[in-house]
Amino acid sequence: MWNVVLLGLVSFFSDISAEMVYPIIPLYLSAAFGATPALIGLIEGIAESLASLLKVFSGYITDKFGKKKPIAFIGYAAGLVYKVALILAGSWGGVLGARVIDRVGKGIRTAPRDVMVCDSADGNNLGKAFGVHKALDMAGSAIGIFISYLLLENAGKTAAYKELFTISIIPAILGLLMFFFIKEKRAHADAKKREPFWQNIKKLDGQLKLYLFVAFLFTLGNSSNAFLLLRAKSVGFDDNNVILLYLIFNLTASILSIPLGRLSDRVGRKKLLVAGYIVFSAVYLGFAFASSQFTIVIVFVLYGFYSAMITGVERAFIAEISPVDLKGSMLGLHSTIVGIALLPSSVIAGLLWVRFGASSPFLFGSVMSLLAAFILLLFMKNGTMQVQKAV
Repeated sequence: MWNVVLLGLVSFFSDISAEMVYPIIPLYLSAAFGATPALIGLIEGIAESLASLLKVFSGYITDKFGKKKPIAFIGYAAGLVYKVALILAGSWGGVLGARVIDRVGKGIRTAPRDVMVCDSADGNNLGKAFGVHKALDMAGSAIGIFISYLLLENAGKTAAYKELFTISIIPAILGLLMFFFIKEKRAHADAKKREPFWQNIKKLDGQLKLYLFVAFLFTLGNSSNAFLLLRAKSVGFDDNNVILLYLIFNLTASILSIPLGRLSDRVGRKKLLVAGYIVFSAVYLGFAFASSQFTIVIVFVLYGFYSAMITGVERAFIAEISPVDLKGSMLGLHSTIVGIALLPSSVIAGLLWVRFGASSPFLFGSVMSLLAAFILLLFMKNGTMQVQKAV
């Protein structure tokens, strides 16, 4: 489990760096370049989708060559390049380019990192292992957001944005240094002989294919978090308080990730996944109809609860029902499918906001989440399982 903690520390420092920047990107685009919600949705959708296309190939390369640690390192190093690109950006196009670099890095690192978490888990504690990683990840996010809040609170906005981008480089470097302490479990010697999963996709577990479909459907309604921040501004929160709301979300997710991950080990993944989608639906209904700042605070807390219920649990579920030789490919495929849905999701959300008002993208997301929960409730098997054969 010590390796899981070290991987969590990589994410901890990297997320301090990332979340010092992420919640202010929509605010920066709006203030510095006059970007509209539709343009912000387009930028986020393009960045997320292009990067996610790399995740399945990153996972495949991880399985084929067994080089998890160096691939993950390259992905995290892209986060450092991202901050430099933001500092140099002089237009919304420059910010888009920087966001693509960041998301490409995430696309490269996610699958090999998750496989290393699987390799480092003890016995039947896969949900707990992903919960530990998620908790450290979200704790780093919370600290990064709080730093962002403090710096913006005590400086002029335009200058503070650039200053924040510069300071965020420091924790990014610390995260990369953690790699020197991580031990990688080496792949078998015949790894290079494995066939790509797409040559045998019909042989994949039916539950895995069902969940990949549900994840795509759900993501069509799960637009960028940038819209949550913009929604908070629309009911009267200023830039600094919007950042504090994002802090509340991350703290909630960090606190609950380990107990909910352990709970999924005991009761099965289905109950957590279905409940998580229902909570998400309630959250988006809250964002749709919120007319007070108090309501917004409550739904951000619930949003953190949803994140703790879903993120680590779904990775554990995918890992345990994937062929043992293709965990990286399957985790990468899941991320890629989600990424493919993110572009239309964010574009749809931006267009709905502009055409029908701020509530419409959240109503759409709420309905899609309920549909995802309904499909899982009817067709997904309960409990956990481990597929031992390769395709």
